Amino acid sequence: MGKIKDIVAREILASGGLPTVEVTITLQNGVSADASISYGLSAGSKEAFVLVDEDARRYAGKGMLKAVENINTEIRDMVLGKDSEDQKELDNMMIRLDGTKNKARLGGNSILAVSMGLAKVSAKDKGKELYHYLKDHILGDTSDQFALPSPMMVAIEGGKHADSTTDIQEFCISMINKDMSAKEKVRMGEEVYIKLGKILKKEGFSTNVGNEGAYAPNGITSNSLPFEFITQAIEMAGFTPGVDVGISIDPAASEFYKDGKYHLKLEQREYTPQEMVRYYKPLYENYSITSMEDILSEFDKDDWGVLMKSFPKSLIVADDLTVTNIEIIKEVIDKKLANGVIIKLNQIGTMTETLEAGMYCKQNGIATIFSHRGGGESNDTTMVDAAVAVGSAFIKVGPSRGERVCKYNRLMRIEEDALKIMGKN
Repeated sequence: MGKIKDIVAREILASGGLPTVEVTITLQNGVSADASISYGLSAGSKEAFVLVDEDARRYAGKGMLKAVENINTEIRDMVLGKDSEDQKELDNMMIRLDGTKNKARLGGNSILAVSMGLAKVSAKDKGKELYHYLKDHILGDTSDQFALPSPMMVAIEGGKHADSTTDIQEFCISMINKDMSAKEKVRMGEEVYIKLGKILKKEGFSTNVGNEGAYAPNGITSNSLPFEFITQAIEMAGFTPGVDVGISIDPAASEFYKDGKYHLKLEQREYTPQEMVRYYKPLYENYSITSMEDILSEFDKDDWGVLMKSFPKSLIVADDLTVTNIEIIKEVIDKKLANGVIIKLNQIGTMTETLEAGMYCKQNGIATIFSHRGGGESNDTTMVDAAVAVGSAFIKVGPSRGERVCKYNRLMRIEEDALKIMGKN
């Protein structure tokens, strides 16, 4: 049993140059582990609260010293001497200590940092890789079979993640050839991304990289043009669109939804929900779109019911609508509003709740996509281990920048280890 000896939290920098929280948990036997959290620039309204200092003298008000202090005082005092393996009980204790619906008092960032640290230090104490520990000790699945997620790489960024570009926030390339290894799928995605850069440059667009490690070309005058470029890139890389590599989109429609209508700046038009669904139709019919995330707003839930009928060959994925909250996910499944769900650790704020949401989706035939965050990503790779533990269909991460590619490096490393466990290497 790994009794907790100490917890120390600190501010570190996230990918956008603003702070996030890192925690070190040390057990009485000397085993220790670090965990750092991410947060999103574009976020659903019901996500766990990210506690910032709101002190304009530091980091434009986005410092996290309050969150750090909450960990180093209240949370630390509560968990010292407890068994780190009691993940669910300790997560629930932190939730009760916070006492709010969305973790607003202590901060979802404070609670998640400790929750992740508990899982990591316990896995280390057990001498197991994190993905194996989560699957075995937390989820109770003791089989030696592992299903690895496929890469879903953000290739072009628009919307809130880039300036003077498309209304659609993310254009992704999804590796859908099931016969390929994770290592080969990563290679495939990166090769398509390289070809895409050459196409953008040839067409006179910038190949600068945005928040999510993808191209952020400004000046694109059509929401359909990235589909053309990506299709060309897939073919130039020697792969077949819709067979080897599909296109996934995340318009982040809540960002351009106001007063019951969708406002697209490139078209200089307003669309009703019904018109918005029709807007996507030719894109769906003309390109190899395999998944469509948040194509309607979280505030337009009543219109989600038509999506799976309108786009029967595509995953209809909810993110802002569900925010990794199992109660909301249950409603979405019951009403058949989506057949795919984005899972993000910081949306709900504990490892227990994240894993339970992922497993509930799996048990109900709903695909899960574990995702990075745009504005404030860290070098922590826990999301990949959690995705493997749950058996997620995809991990969504950008194809460049260190805080992104470390996730793919972790996936390939997990594959090596998992193959040995399964006796296939």
